[in-house]
Amino acid sequence: MAGKINYKDAVQELEVILNSIENESVDVDELSEKVKRASVLLKLCSDKLSLTEKEVEKILEGMK
Repeated sequence: MAGKINYKDAVQELEVILNSIENESVDVDELSEKVKRASVLLKLCSDKLSLTEKEVEKILEGMK
């Protein structure tokens, strides 16, 4: 996927991948690629959550 993907879109894509794996609608030939893509999306989401947490903590510290 070209360009940056936002958190919401990453979660939605993860849901699609998970559903296709759970429903066994992914070919064995595609499974590896789907899992690789899911790992990239999970890292993106984790990084975004960590960054957001730090930003919120910084804002809250500034309010004291």
